Amino acid sequence: MDAAFGLDGKVALVSGASRGIGAATAQALAQAGAKVMLSDIRDEGGQEVAAKIREAGGQADCLSLDVTDETQWEAAVGATVERLGGLHVLVNNAGVEFMKPIVETSLEQWRGLQSVNVDGVFLGAKYAIKAMMPGGLCGQGGSIINLSSVAGFVGSPGLSAYVASKGAVRLFTKAAALECAAAGLGIRVNSVHPGVIETAMADSLSRELQAAGSAANEAEGDAMLAAMHPLGRLGQPADVARTIVFLASDAAGFITGAEYLVDGGLTAQ
Repeated sequence: MDAAFGLDGKVALVSGASRGIGAATAQALAQAGAKVMLSDIRDEGGQEVAAKIREAGGQADCLSLDVTDETQWEAAVGATVERLGGLHVLVNNAGVEFMKPIVETSLEQWRGLQSVNVDGVFLGAKYAIKAMMPGGLCGQGGSIINLSSVAGFVGSPGLSAYVASKGAVRLFTKAAALECAAAGLGIRVNSVHPGVIETAMADSLSRELQAAGSAANEAEGDAMLAAMHPLGRLGQPADVARTIVFLASDAAGFITGAEYLVDGGLTAQ
């Protein structure tokens, strides 16, 4: 059982790894035995998290990555293989959010969010598959985990751009999983759907609720977000990270095209 759930000998690449879910995931993967390449447009934060992993006895490196840039994705995958000796796990975590009514959302804002949340996932998967597939840089198969959201299941006023992007990630994941399976590539692709997690994005959402007049202050906004979840609290980055470690491991070897809700019961209502 320990061997099935462990990640010894695996190499993982995590996008958006400088803070929040990405940072917690990088640390959890390292604790499970993986060598981890952290990547983020905020390079300094990623370097700090990588240093913490090394101080704890893990193996980690870091590189700068704008997930909307195809050339940078190709280089990031190549650098991961070169520096850490392979690529077995990709975590497409980088994402952005804003709250605005549809009629006040510009096409530029819409496209900017889709570029990060959807294009970034597509590009990461594209170059990870090319590396993991037979004849690729590694050619040993692997696991791709795409971060969607409960917003990939249900709508929410003011979050149309975000909801659309996360719904796209959910179904792209299924298409990619079936494509990899049909081609016999040995690559599993799954999505993880967090509820509201206690991160900088949740802080931003709380402030946006206040700005929209839905909450009197930030504390009331926090309470509203927590009350959405039947378990009565916001999620923690580690709650999501542990699910990702499972999907990266051989214990999930017969799981592909699946969607894992980590939402405190929010979507069960």
